[in-house]
Amino acid sequence: MATNFTKELRVKPGKTVKLKHYDADDTLGWEKGEKTDDVLDKTLDRLDSLQYLLYAEAKRSVLIVLQGLDAAGKDGTIRHVMSRVNPQGVQVASFKQPTPIEAAHDFLWRIHRRVPQAGHIGIFNRSHYEDVLITRVHNLVPKDVWSKRYKLINRFEEQLTDSKVTILKFFLHISKDEQKKRFMERIDDPKKCWKLSEADFNERKFWDDYTGAYEEALEKCSTVDAPWFVIPANKKWFRNLAVSRIVTEALEGMKLKFPDPTVNVKKIKWQ
Repeated sequence: MATNFTKELRVKPGKTVKLKHYDADDTLGWEKGEKTDDVLDKTLDRLDSLQYLLYAEAKRSVLIVLQGLDAAGKDGTIRHVMSRVNPQGVQVASFKQPTPIEAAHDFLWRIHRRVPQAGHIGIFNRSHYEDVLITRVHNLVPKDVWSKRYKLINRFEEQLTDSKVTILKFFLHISKDEQKKRFMERIDDPKKCWKLSEADFNERKFWDDYTGAYEEALEKCSTVDAPWFVIPANKKWFRNLAVSRIVTEALEGMKLKFPDPTVNVKKIKWQ
């Protein structure tokens, strides 16, 4: 099945976003099974090859931003989509509550320090968007402060793009019922219950507030060069397929090339 995941799941700049119109169970016609597994397998192999090219060329980088409500699958996406690439060429940064030093700087200070170097893929598990999400929902700063951050984020991402950083932003969209199901699975699984906290359950009370905050972030910050993608994420297998295909499509579009050898290999003489 020929599906352009980039085109299908991208939030067009200027588009009004209402997440109730996005089906978290959508699979774009794909079905779970051997054929889909085969496509994912080939995609991950291709991603491995392209990441090697990116690392060898060492002129450009890719920044993957993962956002989503609790249990949306950010960790699982990283584990599965990046399962075959060389870890030397991947940098993962998780942004939690700012440290005192981070809080003493502007909100983008700690973010800029973790942008991937040339030749690398960088992954943000949560990101600078937390400063227009949790900060907004819980009134951690006044509205006249967080409301200005959309423009600051767009300028920041434009600066990164000008510096040859390809930005791909994924909102992992799950339903409230699916989140509850995953929380219950964690409660019953000794290997996963450590992930739970009381805050996870308390945050469910703010579901509608987070939905509104995400909708505005998606509307105001999906640009031509730094697009947002709404990934239907109730089905983990489709989430992995969609994200891996979009990252692969972006790398293929970069027309990566191996650098020229630094020596004339024809004139090398063995001793």
